[in-house]
Amino acid sequence: MIRNPILPGFNPDPSICRVGGDYYIATSTFEWYPGVQIHHSRDLVNWTLVKRPLERKSQLDMRGNPDSCGVWAPCLSYADGLFWLVFTDVKRFDGNFKDAHNYIVTASEAGGEWSDPVYVNSSGFDPSLFHDEDGRKWFLNMQWNHRPENHSGAAHDAFDGILLQEWDPTTRRLVGPVKNIFAGSRQGLVEGPHLFRRDGWYYLTTAEGGTGYDHVVTMARSKTIDGPYEMHPDVHLITAKDHSQAPLQRAGHGQYVETPDGEAYHTHLCGRPLPPQRRCTLGRETALQKCVWRDDGWLYLEHGSPVPEIEVPAPHGAVAIVKPDSVSYDFSERDLPADFQWLRTPEPERIFSLSARPGYLRLFGRESIGSWFEQALVARRQEHHDFRAETVIEAMPEVYQQVAGLTHYYNRYKFHALGLTTHETHGRVLTILSCPGDYPGGSLTFPAGSGVAVGDGALELAAEVRGNDLQFFWRPAGAEAWAAIGPVLDAGVVSDEGGRGEHGSFTGAFIGLFAFDITGRAMPADFERLSYKTLS
Repeated sequence: MIRNPILPGFNPDPSICRVGGDYYIATSTFEWYPGVQIHHSRDLVNWTLVKRPLERKSQLDMRGNPDSCGVWAPCLSYADGLFWLVFTDVKRFDGNFKDAHNYIVTASEAGGEWSDPVYVNSSGFDPSLFHDEDGRKWFLNMQWNHRPENHSGAAHDAFDGILLQEWDPTTRRLVGPVKNIFAGSRQGLVEGPHLFRRDGWYYLTTAEGGTGYDHVVTMARSKTIDGPYEMHPDVHLITAKDHSQAPLQRAGHGQYVETPDGEAYHTHLCGRPLPPQRRCTLGRETALQKCVWRDDGWLYLEHGSPVPEIEVPAPHGAVAIVKPDSVSYDFSERDLPADFQWLRTPEPERIFSLSARPGYLRLFGRESIGSWFEQALVARRQEHHDFRAETVIEAMPEVYQQVAGLTHYYNRYKFHALGLTTHETHGRVLTILSCPGDYPGGSLTFPAGSGVAVGDGALELAAEVRGNDLQFFWRPAGAEAWAAIGPVLDAGVVSDEGGRGEHGSFTGAFIGLFAFDITGRAMPADFERLSYKTLS
């Protein structure tokens, strides 16, 4: 069986393609660098991260991008001996405008080096590229309308239908007329278009309803690529919007794929809410549903309902590989472990080094933990509702403006951090910096007060999350007993629904290491390891 989610933790907007017997899924990374995650599988059951393709300054620079901006909804495809990746870099979140710029990059191998981007347009986000049977290529994206009106018939003013225009790969630009081909259903908020062709029909799937609990995959078809498109008999192919007890919620935004034997599947994003507040602490994850084609020429989920299931049939012969329940990163290699990302900057050498002190990850304190420009924060995804993370830190802060430690992090107004700093009276101390959802200010609270005096030497820090609860711990390096520090904190606020609530942000939770030095002196902080262990 395929067990959902197939990509747990923050992995939204899954675009899937098959090349021979190999499957690839690209997911959004928003403000986290490098941009876009590409996972590979041979059986649709077991998936391995093979590349984050947007890894150079010439490809992506997100310094200054607001939270939940950056790389939105990539589309991955294969044609003419190349992988094609289309993505948006969103520069604004709040207000009437989005300032969403769309680009194309290519590579001969998904796990290889990708080209510098070719700019396409900025008329809206969620772009995709369709390679037609006659060799022509078509670019799609939703149209963003900053006015309080529209004329396309779309059910939401700002989401003003799906645009289609031809892409010329020779001149590397859009050519010919722009046509608005699909206004969406009454669900509204139409975005995330993907086209495919089958039996003389063009099939279009889109995401609608926003990315919260009303999310859906809508399907339509036409005999001609530019429409008109008729709606699926059920309108929505995948959704849990009317089934609040289904384990996979927020189901929408995905793409169709066929196996070499013609079996049909469809990806979608989903969320797994925790009671009692229905907060998705793991963010938006990637799931996969088995589908069937019926005699009416329409696609349906195989089990007969649009509500996604946890377990679905896998292709014949697939066997799930059991993943370890713990992993430890010792930072002994020359490159950062593949599970880790950082925020926004294409100049990682300014925020961390693995060679300055071999065997350690050294962070250079830069801007505050709430910066949108340059902060030293290196982290991995939270993939389980219950987990424990531990690290060893060495640092010598000289003033209270220098802090380094362990953080459970979502964005600038949703995080908890256990930090080593110094105090005028107590000397070196451990303290907690917490921002439990204060939007838009990002104001801190200090649950441990002025902190706990810890003396000199290396320290071990730990964070234990059990559902909606977070407890920090510490001990001198090598000591036997752990000591809790501060109260139990609200881990559930480190979620999509925390803070300003649904649709206010839509990335995911991370556990990681941070250092900031707002004196500008770039205090170094050395971390010997980070371990992550599931507790469930």
